[in-house]
Amino acid sequence: MNKKMWIILGVIVVLIGALIFVVSYQNSQKMADNPYGKENLRQSTIDQLDNELYQNQILPDELKEKLDNQEDVTVYFYSPECVHCQKTTPVVVPMTEEYGIDLKKLNILEFQEPWKTYNIEGTPTVIHFENGEEAARISGEQSVSTWDSFFQENVLDGEEQ
Repeated sequence: MNKKMWIILGVIVVLIGALIFVVSYQNSQKMADNPYGKENLRQSTIDQLDNELYQNQILPDELKEKLDNQEDVTVYFYSPECVHCQKTTPVVVPMTEEYGIDLKKLNILEFQEPWKTYNIEGTPTVIHFENGEEAARISGEQSVSTWDSFFQENVLDGEEQ
């Protein structure tokens, strides 16, 4: 019985090792050429790499450059682990695509400095910048009509629709 127990434990250890290897290999394959420019990403970010809703990422340095150049940009600050973001993203992303808004996404789970730089108090937060300056902001999980009004009044207003 003692010998059987060691054999069973040995098999379990080998299986766990194989599982760890497979998951690690799959994650490394997904992370190749990731838009974050980082080698180490949180698992929740890795899980979203192929998700169409989380494309069009902007890095903090790219955002700073756009703002320094006084460009207009609309940024969705989110965390892959935020429950409110998980409910909001499937509403906001298709809406902005329909309106032709180039919504940039900034993952503040991977990049902590935007919390302070842009005074983010919670996620999700959308900030619309005009001429490099903040022009409008909306935070938290909102109704579809509230998001629609925000984009209509703050991002599309003044643009050709």
